[in-house]
This record gives sequence, C-alpha cells and structure tokens, in this order.
Amino acid sequence: MNAVITAALPVFALILTGWLAARWRILGPAATDALNRYVVYLSLPALLFRAMTQVDLAQTAHWGFVAAFAGGIAATFLASFLGARRMQPALTDRSIQGLAASYANAGYMGIPLCLALFGAESLAPATFTTLLTASVLFGFAIALIEFDRQQAPSLRSTLLKVGRALMRNPLLAAPVLGLAWAFTGLRLPEGLDRYVSLLGASASPCALVTIGLFLAQTETSSSGPGVLRLVAGKLLLQPAVTAVLAFYVFPMPPMWAWTAVLMSALPIGTGPFMLASMYGRDARVTSRAILVSTVASVLTVSLLVAWISAHPLS
Repeated sequence: MNAVITAALPVFALILTGWLAARWRILGPAATDALNRYVVYLSLPALLFRAMTQVDLAQTAHWGFVAAFAGGIAATFLASFLGARRMQPALTDRSIQGLAASYANAGYMGIPLCLALFGAESLAPATFTTLLTASVLFGFAIALIEFDRQQAPSLRSTLLKVGRALMRNPLLAAPVLGLAWAFTGLRLPEGLDRYVSLLGASASPCALVTIGLFLAQTETSSSGPGVLRLVAGKLLLQPAVTAVLAFYVFPMPPMWAWTAVLMSALPIGTGPFMLASMYGRDARVTSRAILVSTVASVLTVSLLVAWISAHPLS
C-alpha cells in the first residue's frame, strides 16, 4: 500500500491536476497543444537522450525483455485486429483498432511511474519500451494503413513513407542518438549534461498534466462494445501475456521483468487518436477508449504496483 501512495498516487494526482485545470478553464485547448509539443519535442526527448547516454551497454542486452514486451504487443494487436473485422472491414480502421489496444502510454505515464517505483535503474528498460511502442508498433500500423490507401500497393513506397514518419519522431531520434553516444564510451560535457538534465526533469510532470488536459477535452459519451474491447485488451490481455513471457519463457533480471509487465499494463496512449485524426478516420472510439482505460487504470495499475512492491526486485 505504501508503494501505491508514494509511486502511483502522485502520478494520478498530476493527471487529475491537468483535468481540473482544463475543467476550471485555467488552461484551454491552446495550452494543451503547446504543452504537448513541449513534451514531445523538448523535455521527453531530453530525458530519453540522457537516459541512453548513461546506460551500461554490457548490462542492457536483455533480448528476453524485448521479446516479452513485443510478444505482449503482438498478441494484443492481433486479437483486436481480428476482433474488429466484422464492425471495421477496412484494413485502415482495423489497424487503428489493433494499435489502440496495444499502444501503452509509455512515454507520458510509464516513465514517471517507473522512476517513482523502481528508481533511475528502470530508465533503460522503460526507454526500450518507449522505442518499441513509438517506433516499431507505430511504424507497423502506419505501414498497414499506407498499404491499404494505395490503389496499387508498393512495398518501396510504403517503406519510404513509414521511414519518413519515423525519422520525424523525436521520441525515436533522441534515444537512438543517446545510444550512439553511449557507444563512444565518453561522458557528456558537464554543461551539456546539466542542460539536458534540467530540460528532461520537466518531462514527467508536464506529460502527466498534458494527459489530464487531453482527457478533460475528450468526449464522455457512453462506451460501446468496441471501446470495452480495446480497454480489456490493453489493461488485461497485454500485461497477462507479457507476464507469462517475462517470468516463464524469457530470462531477464526481476526488475526488467516487472518493468515489462508494468509498462504493458498502462492505459492507452494518445498515438492511436492522433493517427486516426491524421488519416481522417472516426476518432471517437479511440478517444473514449483512452479516457476509459486511463480512469480504469487508477484501479488496475494501483493494484499492480501494490503487487510488485510485495515481491523482491533482485
């Protein structure tokens, strides 16, 4: 229970702060957009970059972790993708449905939660989950959509569009550059390290407040079966599959295993909503699923945090 109070409660309290700020009109839609851009393009990339420059490369080659987390994503994506084939026959819509069920809010919510629960040692695995979510999963969904949109599907054209989309994603570029720096074996100059440290320190609170602002502006219409299917896949199926893979199939240190499970159990991030909006699809189901999963995660994530705190991490 102490872990819930010290780790999970502050995270949800910051989300509530953003929600109240929007409801009380302290911050409006313009502030939501500006704060979101600040997090995506400045503070969170700085945090991810610095985290990767400080990793011990000999201690981070846990391919079992990657396989376990990716396996949970794949199983959940496939289940939602196939489950939506009757109501959403178009490949584009089914791809967005699959993405929504498996797209964890890793950068905005997962990293702050891991730092609060596990400390700085969890930044490396948490960053890897962000990479898998923001690059591999997101890129795969974009590839399916672009393939569906082309009258004469071309693998080369699709790959070029996906590549350009990923190259413009700072949440992918920043940790990759940090990892490249880590390979040099050099430390960041003290002034530069202090700069990215200060900039990255604002990522967690700003990201969580941004989630609250977004949720306050999300439609609250009744949830249909499509929304509940996405929420169940994200909060129940994905962490369950990941837990089986992390603890019974692939070897890895306990903290990495628990980090994989915790990151898999996070609510749906805003990526699917942005993708649906970008391609002109109906984004109401994804926006409601984000809202419902985030509210429900107050209970599910808190219970998981309490469960983790009762088990040794070494």
